[in-house]
Amino acid sequence: MTTPTLTQQAATAGIDEPAPYAARIDHVSKSFGRPGAQQHVLDDITVDVAPGEFVCLLGASGCGKSTLLNLVAGLDKPTAGTIDVPGSRPALMFQEHALFPWLTAGKNIELALKLRGTPRADRRDEAERLLELVRLKGAYGKRVHELSGGMRQRVAMARALAQDSGLLLMDEPFAALDAITRDVLHDELTRIWEATNLSVLFVTHNVREAVRLAERVILLSSRPGRIARTWEVDIPQPRRIEDAAVAELSVEITEQLRGEIRRHGQH
Repeated sequence: MTTPTLTQQAATAGIDEPAPYAARIDHVSKSFGRPGAQQHVLDDITVDVAPGEFVCLLGASGCGKSTLLNLVAGLDKPTAGTIDVPGSRPALMFQEHALFPWLTAGKNIELALKLRGTPRADRRDEAERLLELVRLKGAYGKRVHELSGGMRQRVAMARALAQDSGLLLMDEPFAALDAITRDVLHDELTRIWEATNLSVLFVTHNVREAVRLAERVILLSSRPGRIARTWEVDIPQPRRIEDAAVAELSVEITEQLRGEIRRHGQH
């Protein structure tokens, strides 16, 4: 007698199989402007982000990285192609922390919990847990102006995690920070990603940051953005930004990026 597969068993039981991807970007293009005077920003982008995968989108300024992230977030619609994000809406973290200055760190997180539907009685404890997760235990009552830039980004990360999404979208969240603070937050993000099994789609123009963090780096060309090349980053975590293997792959990717910039006449 043949034993049914797990998929067949799930189908028989009426259980939906989990999707094999956290996000699917299928032949997506995006243009802005009126017909006849359109700016073609993205052209035929196809990417799957696997459950638990950390993917970096890399490219020069203006290549459409943030536009693609906004499309995945549902903030805009593609001109062509489809985007599928199974489950809950993705969490989005911007370059600026975007915290409400009149709320404390904890209340900023509680607002996200409220929108998620967390009961009022549970919000304080959950906000405290998330602050501890990002190593800000005891910061619940601190106002935004009392926090350093790195601490503000940690609160923003905790607020994103409060949305309880399986997919975290990050749009150059550490670009405005000094090198030491950025390096510390790289460690924290890696730790949280490994602890939570989140899927992460991370936008950056910093090659070493991409190699330091990602399992896969996707380089976009410019005008319009197309996938120029993809690298699997087979370097064990934890990584340091100064590691020889990180530096070696960064040099290779940088040369490819420079070629794309020259090809499209950017300076």
